Amino acid sequence: MCRNITTLRGLEPPATDEEITAAALQFVRKVTGVTKVSDATREPVERATEEIAAIVDRLLDELPARRRPPQSVPPLRRAEVQARIAERQRAREEHERLHELGIAHQH
Repeated sequence: MCRNITTLRGLEPPATDEEITAAALQFVRKVTGVTKVSDATREPVERATEEIAAIVDRLLDELPARRRPPQSVPPLRRAEVQARIAERQRAREEHERLHELGIAHQH
């Protein structure tokens, strides 16, 4: 959980809503110590993430342009991260398919 939150200001193309939300969620997880969202933590974590994402979005709009882009590439722009996300989504869809078909499987 101790990943760095990357700089979003000055990206080309500009930071997406998805990147801003991911950074906000990482911040919320870090300051709360919530490593995995559960039913008990889902609502407050999601609400805080939305509020922080909105604040960051406004802040990025209000700050002046950077002279140089940030040195690090945000995780969501990295090919290896996109591959992991796609694999997790594929596994989720396969798991749901097994449930729909009533096929026994392990959790």
